[in-house]
Amino acid sequence: MSAEAADREAATSSRPCTPPQTSWFEFLLEEDLLEQHLRKPSPDPPPVQLIVQFLEQASKPSVNEQNQVQPPPDNKRNRILKLLALKVAAHLKWDLDVLEKSLSVPVLNMLLNELLCISKVPPGTKHVDVDLSSLPPTTAMAILLYNRWAIRTIVKSSFPVKQVKPGPPQLNVMNQMQQEKELTENILKVLKEQAADSILVLEGALKLNKDLYVHTIRTLDLLAMEPGMVNGETESSTAGLKISAEEIQCQVCYDLGAIYFQQGATNAALHENAKEKFFKTKELIAKIGSSSLHCTIDEKRLAGYCQACGVLTSSDDDASQQTTPYNQIHNCMKSGNYQDLVKIFLEDNLALSLPVQFRQSVLRELFQKAQQGNDALDEVCFKICVCNTVCDVLQGQIIDIQFCQLFLKPNKEKIDFLLEVCSRSINLETASESLKRKMAAFLKNLCLGLEDLQLVFMISSHELFIKLLKDDERKLLVDQMRKRSLRINLSTKPVTSFYDIPASASVNIGQLEHQLILSVDPWRIRQILIELHGMTSERQFWTISNKWEVPNVYGNVILGIKDNLTRDLVYILMAKGLHCCAIKDFVHAKQLFAACLELVTEFSPKLRQVMLNEMLLLDIYTHEAGAGAAGERPPSDLISRVRGYLEMRVPDIPLRQVIAEECVAFLLNWRENEYLTMQVPLPLVQTNPYVKLGQLLAATCKELPGPKESRRTAKDLWEVVVQICSVSNQHKRGNDGRVSLIKHRESTLGIMYRSELLSFIKKLREPLVLTTILSLFVKLHNVREDIVNDITAEYISIWPSSIPNLQSVDFEAVAVTVKELVNYALTINSNNHFWLIIQADIYFATNQYSAALHYYLQAGAVCSDFFNKMVPPDVFTDQVIKRMIKCCSLLNCHTQVAILCQFLREVDYKTAFKALQEQNSHDAMDSYYEYIWDVTILEYLTYLHHKRGETDKRQIAVSSGSALGVSRSAAFLPWGSPLTQWSLSALIVFHSLDAGWSASSHGGGAEGIGCWGSIHTSLILLTGSETVTEQLCTITVATAVSFVR
Repeated sequence: MSAEAADREAATSSRPCTPPQTSWFEFLLEEDLLEQHLRKPSPDPPPVQLIVQFLEQASKPSVNEQNQVQPPPDNKRNRILKLLALKVAAHLKWDLDVLEKSLSVPVLNMLLNELLCISKVPPGTKHVDVDLSSLPPTTAMAILLYNRWAIRTIVKSSFPVKQVKPGPPQLNVMNQMQQEKELTENILKVLKEQAADSILVLEGALKLNKDLYVHTIRTLDLLAMEPGMVNGETESSTAGLKISAEEIQCQVCYDLGAIYFQQGATNAALHENAKEKFFKTKELIAKIGSSSLHCTIDEKRLAGYCQACGVLTSSDDDASQQTTPYNQIHNCMKSGNYQDLVKIFLEDNLALSLPVQFRQSVLRELFQKAQQGNDALDEVCFKICVCNTVCDVLQGQIIDIQFCQLFLKPNKEKIDFLLEVCSRSINLETASESLKRKMAAFLKNLCLGLEDLQLVFMISSHELFIKLLKDDERKLLVDQMRKRSLRINLSTKPVTSFYDIPASASVNIGQLEHQLILSVDPWRIRQILIELHGMTSERQFWTISNKWEVPNVYGNVILGIKDNLTRDLVYILMAKGLHCCAIKDFVHAKQLFAACLELVTEFSPKLRQVMLNEMLLLDIYTHEAGAGAAGERPPSDLISRVRGYLEMRVPDIPLRQVIAEECVAFLLNWRENEYLTMQVPLPLVQTNPYVKLGQLLAATCKELPGPKESRRTAKDLWEVVVQICSVSNQHKRGNDGRVSLIKHRESTLGIMYRSELLSFIKKLREPLVLTTILSLFVKLHNVREDIVNDITAEYISIWPSSIPNLQSVDFEAVAVTVKELVNYALTINSNNHFWLIIQADIYFATNQYSAALHYYLQAGAVCSDFFNKMVPPDVFTDQVIKRMIKCCSLLNCHTQVAILCQFLREVDYKTAFKALQEQNSHDAMDSYYEYIWDVTILEYLTYLHHKRGETDKRQIAVSSGSALGVSRSAAFLPWGSPLTQWSLSALIVFHSLDAGWSASSHGGGAEGIGCWGSIHTSLILLTGSETVTEQLCTITVATAVSFVR
């Protein structure tokens, strides 16, 4: 080996190595390792990271043999991990400032809940109901710690938090962050709900005039021992780390003051409470000293709180508070005494006691008031801005842009005030050289920025300027100014300053155009256009905004108006009216349309009719959004105008298709079927597709239900819709010589496109019309050859059962349309059981069994007052029950399958027995036996459990039969009998508990499915027997309790 290699190896071997980080599981293997680790000067991992690791491992869910996720087991390993986390927190002396800074809300919540648990606070106990004085010191301190943290977390959550810039997107990290965010929001929600209780607990703690003790590593070790060895010492008054009564009260007062201050935003009276707590905190800090080990309070923040409370709660007789600048400024702003406000700012330029942010916030508030129309504040804003700018200069800050804007047009008065502020902001006798240089540079730059030499002379001849700048500096500045003046004089044509432009015509035109865009007042729009046309005749002012859109059928007529002013006015009034109509501002739309109608009546009958048509559409929208939404019929005058529009025969009138569409939908929604079927002129039906579609829909609805001979109109409607949903096929030869078939989705075979039909249907609200069109599309969906699961619908038998040319129908588009129509219909009425069955069938056909079962159950619930009445047989048909059985089977809810088999008109024993043989069931299993009344099924259950040696379950099956009295006459309960209905109701209750389905979230009745309070009355209604009812109530409540457990 060479000498160089030997030296290199020696250097490498002598270099110290970084010790490996201690893993969390090593602390499980060696008891004393944790304390040794925490005693290190810089332990790696640090204490807070150890807390996260211990609790993360202790809360990991487990997976059983069936690959099902289970909650974390309560075993020795997890208990030790939680204890280790508590020991680390005890090493940190339970300092909430340290813990909150490093631990997330979910982790700290878990840690403090473990502290409550080990301190023998029973889970679920309301802390407000506990007498702290009667508890052991460590237990009382644990409750105080938790409630202090709860209050602090609520306050902290109200402060804005700067978002951390995300790194490269990683799916697992993003999912974890989202889960933690949701968990934090849930914990915060609970803490806010319990805030009043936490405040009461802390208020009660202020009355405790005794020292408390918090757990240490030693006391936690004692608690982990056998109970008999620990009770004496850990519950004595001397166990743990002593916290004096003054330190406890100081911390609690500060936390209470913070929550009262936060709640004062909605309840101003709480500011008094906050003020009392904060000033009490100051007294206690003075008493115990700021170097206390266990009382860590940010005194700067406390001083800020005290100042804010002093301002918010100051009174006329509070002389001490009135002397502070904050209170003086607050009073000046409230009373409008702005001259004194300027005086305070001017005096503070020398004292520099007000923070820069506070100065800026006062100026912003003054600017806002000035912009709201208070012109007298313009001068005040300038003076405060000058004071702030000089203060910024002295503190070395950048000059704010607002000063530059306000100083664009300087005059003698502004220069005089500026020089006064500069003179009073610096004491030349005591000021440092740094301050003098800053002020001199500011005045020098100010002179260089002025063009008026008289104003420059005012500054350069001022006493302050002469004292701050030396002779040679002043001479240099004068030379620079003279050279600049010569350059300006030699210029043949001086360049116009940007800020002199407002006097020119182009800027005035721009300002008027801006007002024209914003205004919705017809008279003001007219005045602005007159002014604009008076300034220039070359512009087309209807083009200045790309938001002004007029339909092409109208635009050609309007742009044909010869007079430029009239053309612009008509176009803009109509465009603004249409925009207001689109955003549902019907009041302004009516004003704009009325002004436009008055204008065009003078010269154009064609445009007059156009405006009458648009005002009709506006009146339809207004009624549908107002009185119509509450179910009030439209006035007869409006119906007559709608009919008149449809029958109108004025030639050469430009018409918008949407008006005819809305008129037909309006008549269908208000059941004007007689007019649509009998009185609409034939030429109108032949020329307007929406009128034809409306007539067929009205005629079909009018004949429902009717004999087969009267279904001619249904067949006509069917043919029209089939044509709309048909596609045109074209053959195209490719490069390889093969012929391929091309389908055009939006064909012109029908009277309109499918998208237009869907848009029209979504304007309908009448239940019978929606049911009819839904029924048609469901039938069309079922006609396809490859359909496996039919969808059921009302009146489905009135439609033809076949289509001559199946290949021409776009069944994919039909399926999409059915889904869209059902979703839309349920937004109109979410309690229509026939529509709910259609939705359930769609989910069933697409293998979404949980959603399908959900909607089947909802359909039964809404048509039976949540099973307080009999479910109509046409809702829960055998087909529906069988589909529910299949859903439960595929969801592995096998006990529910057996129960549902009883509801068939002929009990399906084969399916029930097969389901009961399954041992891996995802439902409540034997808790459901109480809802089986069929003797055969109960006997089979008894036999099955006896054969398996399951004695407890066999006994439950036997007792269920006895309780319901199956031995008497319940073996052959007919479909729809009270007990059958009650059993289904009970099944639904428990299924909803399993699936987390809440009745209230689906627009149900007032009681909802889970309303046990009224079950006694309901069962009397169902069974007709109070004795049977008492039995059933007992069974139901007992089973519910056992299920929840």
